Amino acid sequence: MKVNIVLRYLLLIAASVVFAFPLYWMITGSVKPMLSIWSMPPDWVPKTLQWTHYEKLFEELPTVRWIGNSVFSGLIAVAFILLFCSMAGYAFAKKTFPGRDVLFFLIIATMMMPHQVILVPLYILISDMNLLDTYAGLILPAIGYPFGVFLIRQFIRYIPDELFQAAKVDGAKEIRIFVQIVLPLIAPALGALAIFSFLYVWNDYLWQLIVLQSEEMKTLPLGVSTLIRHETSVNYGLAMAGGTVAAVPLILFFLSFQRSFIRGITLGTDK
Repeated sequence: MKVNIVLRYLLLIAASVVFAFPLYWMITGSVKPMLSIWSMPPDWVPKTLQWTHYEKLFEELPTVRWIGNSVFSGLIAVAFILLFCSMAGYAFAKKTFPGRDVLFFLIIATMMMPHQVILVPLYILISDMNLLDTYAGLILPAIGYPFGVFLIRQFIRYIPDELFQAAKVDGAKEIRIFVQIVLPLIAPALGALAIFSFLYVWNDYLWQLIVLQSEEMKTLPLGVSTLIRHETSVNYGLAMAGGTVAAVPLILFFLSFQRSFIRGITLGTDK
C-alpha cells in the first residue's frame, strides 16, 4: 500500500516537472543574454540576470496598451458570459417551454463544430455590423459560449425543486429566485466558468488576428506574436519576456478563482 502511494506521488511529481519546465525555461530565458539562451550545455540557472528584454518590452513597445486591451475585453466578456450562461442554464434546467430539448441540443451541437468553421461567416457578420477593430467586435462572439450553458445547466439540475416551490409559496418572483437562490448555490460553477471563459477569450488568437487591424487595438497575444522577429534575426529573449508577461494575468486570474474552480470541478465530478 505504501509503495503504491510513493509511486503515485513520484508520478505526480514527474508530471508536474514536465508541465512546469517550459514555463520555467521561458521565465529564465527572459532574463538571460541572447548568447546564454543558446549556450551548450544549457544554463539551467541564469548566471546573471539581464532585464534589457523587459525594458525594451515596456519602453519601446505599447505593451501596457496591449495588456489593457486584453484585460478589458477579457473581463467584460467574462461578465456577460456568466450572466447569460447562468440565465440560460437556469431556463434549460428548471423551466419547461416548447422546443427546449431541441434548442439545447442545437447549443450542444455547436460545441462539436471546429471553431475555424464559423470564422468566415462570423467575420462577415461583424463586418456588416461595422464592428471590425472594435471592442464590441472582439467581445460579442465570445458571449455565445455553449460550454458555459451546458456547465451551468448541469449544476442547476441538481438543485431540489422544493427550494423553488417554497420560494414561490413565500411570494418570490423569478428574478428574486434567480438572484437569491440560484446564483449563491452555483457559485462554485460560476468560478470554474469564469476561469474557462477568461482563458478562452484571452487565448482566442485567431479571432483577434482577424478582427483587430490597428496597433491601438492589439491584444497581448497578438503583440507577443510579433516579438519573435526583430529586424532580420529572431529575438527569443524578447519573445520569452513577452510570453512571461502574457502568462502573469492568467495565473493571477486563476489564483483569484482557484477555490471556486476546485469546488466546481469536485462537485461536477460527484454529480
